[in-house]
Amino acid sequence: MRRLAALLGRKDGTPQVVRARAPALRTALTVAGLLIAAFAIYVVYEFGRYNAGYDRQAVAQQRTELEVKIEHLEKDNREMRTQLAELDTFRVGRAHEQAEVARSIGELQAQVAQQSQELAFYRGVVAQGASSIGIKIEQLRISATDHPGMFTVHLSLLRSGRADQDTAGTLNIGLDGTANGEAKSLELAALTGGRTHELHYIFRYFQDFDQDVNVPAGFKPEQLQVELHSNKKDVPPLSQSFLWTVETAP
Repeated sequence: MRRLAALLGRKDGTPQVVRARAPALRTALTVAGLLIAAFAIYVVYEFGRYNAGYDRQAVAQQRTELEVKIEHLEKDNREMRTQLAELDTFRVGRAHEQAEVARSIGELQAQVAQQSQELAFYRGVVAQGASSIGIKIEQLRISATDHPGMFTVHLSLLRSGRADQDTAGTLNIGLDGTANGEAKSLELAALTGGRTHELHYIFRYFQDFDQDVNVPAGFKPEQLQVELHSNKKDVPPLSQSFLWTVETAP
């Protein structure tokens, strides 16, 4: 009895109050109820999707297939970009080659035009008729030098016949004029101080000469005589006279 009294009350016999822990229990039950409700909702949601035809495994497999397809497309895209870069490089190279070809064609066309002009010129010369020696004095002009009495004779010889081989011979220059009121002629040796007696030519198409002559003081030149002799014995010489006209300095 004492033991029971000790358990049920105090020593003086007053009953001991046992306090219930109801709030903690209610909280635990509430949390458990919420978890059960959430789980039930999820089950109902999954069950609804299943009834609607939704298959999680099929969706996962489809997602994997789509990822693989995306990877293949990205790979194809990289390959196409590489090919595009190669084609662009090739295009630039072709453009450069085409520019070089166009430049070469332009240069060749210019050369053809120049050669056509030269050919027309030579044909015109041939059409004028060839002399027996087959050479024409194309141009002759006289210019003064810095030394008094010293002049330069510029002479151009041009082939007037068929140029199938070289032509060769000698060229003589003489000067006719007056000295002390009398007619006088000077040969090339006299005009060069004895250094040159005749000039030699050998060419197939044309040849230029620049010969210095010294006109003595007191001599008044009037005409310049040019005479060509071929090395072929049966060809007569070609003689031509030119007025002594000195070019004025520009």
